[in-house]
Amino acid sequence: MHSPHDPYVRVRGAREHNLQDVNVDIPRDTLTVFTGVSGSGKSSLAFGTIYAEAQRRYFESVAPYARRLIHQVGAPAVGEITGLPPAVSLEQRRSAPGARSSVGTVTTLSNSLRMLFSRAGEYPAGAERLDSDAFSPNTAAGACPECHGLGRIHRTDEELLVPDPSLSIREGAIAAWPRAWQGKNLRDVLDTLGYDVDRPWRELAAKDREWILFTDEQPVVTVHPVRDAGRIQRPYQGTYMSARRYVLHTFADTKSRTLRAKAERFLTSVPCPVCGGSRLRPEAMAVTFAGRTIAELAALPLSALAEVLTGAGAGGEETARVLTGDLLARIGTVTELGLGYLSLDRTAPTLSSGELQRLRLATQLRSGLFGVVYVLDEPSAGLHPADTESLLGVLGRLKEAGNSVFVVEHQMDVVRRADWLVDVGPLAGEHGGRVLHSGPPEGLAEVPESATRRFLFPSEDEPEPVRETRTPSGWIRLSGVERHNVRGVDAAFPLGVFTAVTGVSGSGKSTLVGQVLAGVLADREAGEEAAGAGEQFCASASGLEAVDRLVQVDQKPIGRTPRSNLATYTGLFDTVRKLFARTETARERGYTAGRFSFNVSGGRCETCQGEGFVSVELLFLPSTYAPCPDCHGARYNPETLEVTLRGLTVAQVLDLTVESAADFFSGTPAAERALTTLLDVGLGYLRLGQPATELSGGEAQRIKLASELQRTRRGHTLYLLDEPTTGLHPADVEVLMRQLHGLVDAHNTVVVVEHDMAVVAGADHVIDLGPGGGDRGGRIVATGTPQEVARSAESRTAPYLAKTLGS
Repeated sequence: MHSPHDPYVRVRGAREHNLQDVNVDIPRDTLTVFTGVSGSGKSSLAFGTIYAEAQRRYFESVAPYARRLIHQVGAPAVGEITGLPPAVSLEQRRSAPGARSSVGTVTTLSNSLRMLFSRAGEYPAGAERLDSDAFSPNTAAGACPECHGLGRIHRTDEELLVPDPSLSIREGAIAAWPRAWQGKNLRDVLDTLGYDVDRPWRELAAKDREWILFTDEQPVVTVHPVRDAGRIQRPYQGTYMSARRYVLHTFADTKSRTLRAKAERFLTSVPCPVCGGSRLRPEAMAVTFAGRTIAELAALPLSALAEVLTGAGAGGEETARVLTGDLLARIGTVTELGLGYLSLDRTAPTLSSGELQRLRLATQLRSGLFGVVYVLDEPSAGLHPADTESLLGVLGRLKEAGNSVFVVEHQMDVVRRADWLVDVGPLAGEHGGRVLHSGPPEGLAEVPESATRRFLFPSEDEPEPVRETRTPSGWIRLSGVERHNVRGVDAAFPLGVFTAVTGVSGSGKSTLVGQVLAGVLADREAGEEAAGAGEQFCASASGLEAVDRLVQVDQKPIGRTPRSNLATYTGLFDTVRKLFARTETARERGYTAGRFSFNVSGGRCETCQGEGFVSVELLFLPSTYAPCPDCHGARYNPETLEVTLRGLTVAQVLDLTVESAADFFSGTPAAERALTTLLDVGLGYLRLGQPATELSGGEAQRIKLASELQRTRRGHTLYLLDEPTTGLHPADVEVLMRQLHGLVDAHNTVVVVEHDMAVVAGADHVIDLGPGGGDRGGRIVATGTPQEVARSAESRTAPYLAKTLGS
C-alpha cells in the first residue's frame, strides 16, 4: 500500500496498444516530458493510459444519465494506477472545426467582448439596450438574416456557368451541370420543355438563357427518351433544376468533398450586401465602444485590440473598467503564447493544430485550476523556436499554480527544461512499448539503447556530415503576391533543390507556399477550366513550364471513418484482394476480388456491416462498443475466412504490421513497392488495417508521401510539404529527410514550410518570412543558403539557425 500522501503517480501493468506490461512512477507537481520515436508507445502511456484512467474515474462520479451525453474513451488496459489527480487533456485535434468556430469562440473572448458591448456600449439615442446574444452572429437574435451570420454569400453568373458559349447544351455548354445520367436527364427535360438543345448557346434568345440558368421554377414533365439500339427506355417524370439552383444546392448540401469542390468552381464569394460582411443585424452594428463597432474590434489583431481597450477602459465608467480589465487579462495569456497576430474573427478552420492547442492552453491558464494533471500533445508543434521560450514560461506557470504538467514532446529544447523525463522505446510498434528511463533528463545519458539520447546529448566526436549545396536548374518567380498578410511580395523559388520556408507563426509561410505557389501551379495544370485560385493572388508568375507535376502533401486525415485505412489509401489492399481471388479455394468457389472487401456485401460480416464491432446500448449508461459477436472483430463472414493465402486469412493479413507484411509479400512486386516506400518513411510499425482515425497528422502526411513515392515518376515534380516533421522524433526526421533529399537527387524540387532548424540547416535554399506575425509579418526578410540567412540581422530565425549550424 502507498501512503495517501504519496507524491507519485504510480502506473502498474499498462498494456494499452503496444505497451508491454509497463510499470512507471512519475512525480506530481512537475513538468514531465514523454519522449520516444513515433509509435513507441509514449502517447499510449500519457493519453491512452494515464489520462484515460483519470477521465474514467471522473465519469464514475457523474450521474449515469448524464454520462450518455459525454464522449468517453473507455477504460484503459492497465492493472492499477495510484496517486492520480483529475486530468485535463489538450490534444491536437485533427478534425476540422466548423466555419462558425473562430479564435473568439475557442478562447471565449467573444463572450466577454459581447458583454462589454451589451453593458458598456454607446447606443444611439432612444435605442433599447441589447442582450449580449444580439452581438453574436451565431444566434438568431444577432445573425444577419440575409447571410445567416456567415458574412458572405455565394453568387454565380453566365460566364462561370457557361465557359464556352460556342457549344450547344447537348455538347455540354452548361459546364456546371453534372455528368452522366443526371446531366442527360436535365438536357432531356429542357428538350421536352421546347428549348433547342442543339443550337450553340450564344445563339439562344437572352430570355431563354436567363431562364435555363437562373430560374427558381422546377417544372415536372414526362420525358420520352430517345431509344438506344437494343435498350428499352420507358417514359418517366423528370424535374427541371436550373444551373444556379443545382450548383448552390450541391455546394450547401453534398457530403462529397469532390462534388463540393467542383460546385465551388462555379461560384464567387462576395461580402453580404446587407451586413457588408459584419455578419450582424443593423441594431447590433449601431452600437459602438471606443468609437468602433464590435465587428471592427473583432477584426483587429489581438495585440492591437489590447491597445484600444487599454485606452478606452482607463477613464471610463466602473462597468467598462471591470469588463475591459477582464478582456485584457485574457488577451494577455494568448499574446504571451505568440498569438497576438490573430484576430477574434479569424475562423478556426484556417488555424494550424498547434495554434488551436495554444489557444485552448491560454484558456486553461485563466481557469485557475490547481491540483490537476494537464496532459499536452506536442505543444511546440507549429512553433518557431522564438516562440518556444514563451511556451515554456506558460507551462512553468501552470506547474507553479500547483498542477502537474505531462507533455508528449519531440522538441529537444522543451525536453531539456523538463523536471522529469519518461523515455519510451527503444523502437516503434512491437519493438517498443518499454520505459527505458524514468527520472531527471540527465539520467538518459546512461541509457545507450534510447533513440532520444544522442539528440539530447549530441556528441562533439560525431560532427554532422556536410552536404554540398545544390545549384538551381531554374526558378519560379511570383511577383506582386497579395493574400492575407502577404502584401506586394515578390518571391523566387529555385528548381531542382531543397528549399525551406521559415518564419514565426503567422508570418505568411503557409499562405505563400500552400495557397499562392500551389495555387498558380494547380491553375496551370487545370488549364482553361481552372478557377484561377492561385493567379488571383499574384500579379504574374514565370518559370512554371519547367514543372511537369505538382504534389502537395498536407497533414489532413487520409480518411474520416475507420473504414479508411493504411492498406486502402495506398492501394495495397487492391493487390491483396486480387491475390486472395487467385487462390485455388477462391477460384473453385467463384470468389472475385470484391469478395474480400469489408465495405460491400458478399464477403463481409453482415452483423457488423464489416466494421468488426457493434454498438451496445446500456440504457442509462453510455453506449459502448464490443467486438462483433459473429465475426469477433474479423470483419468477414466464415466462408470468406476459409480462404487463406500462405496460411493467413484476409483478416490476419490486415492485422500484419508493414514490417511483417514486407516479409510476407516478398516476391510480389505490386505489394513490395507499396510496403518498401512505407518502410522508407519510417512507418514499419503501423498495421495494414490501422483505421485512418487512429493516425496522427504526421503519420497521415508520411502515408501520402509514401503513396507518391511508389508511383512511376513522370517528369519534373514539385513537392510542397507543410511542416512535415510535425509529430516526428528527431530519429524519424532523419529517415524522412533522406527520402526528401532523395527526391531532389532524382531531379525533382522539394519546398517545405518548416520550424525544425536541423531540417533548415540541411536545405540548399532558405526563404525567411517575417519579421513578426500577422500585420507585423508578410515580408521576405532573408533569402539564400542557410549560412547566408543565419547572418541576417533582421531575421528572427537567424540566431537559432546560426546555433544549429554551429556558427
